[in-house]
Amino acid sequence: QVHVAESGGGLVQAGGSLRLSCTASPASGRILSSWALGWFRQAPGQERSLVGYLRWGPRTTYYAESVRGRFTLSRDSAPFTVSLQMNDLKPEDTAVYYCAAGPAPLEAGRIRNWGQGTQVTVSS
Repeated sequence: QVHVAESGGGLVQAGGSLRLSCTASPASGRILSSWALGWFRQAPGQERSLVGYLRWGPRTTYYAESVRGRFTLSRDSAPFTVSLQMNDLKPEDTAVYYCAAGPAPLEAGRIRNWGQGTQVTVSS
């Protein structure tokens, strides 16, 4: 079992930046190298969709096409923490962002470990 929690988020104007952090608390004290930490987002009336994830072992990343080149995932120096740096934000990025942990590749239907979500609002 892995508990995850988000921090960050807020309100920003279009073109601005925000940074989200996701910290995992694995009951075993370790995250399997085959697992990933990542982010999904859900706007009102829409399904939850993948933003991107970082594979824990190889430290490789995957991004959805809509955020590629603007968002960057990285491992923090803090234990079991992954940050999502979001640049050049657009109004269509407005959503509740959820941290997730699970076997890679991350797929919403297979996730059992979700964070509580954090609101990101981008004004035009």
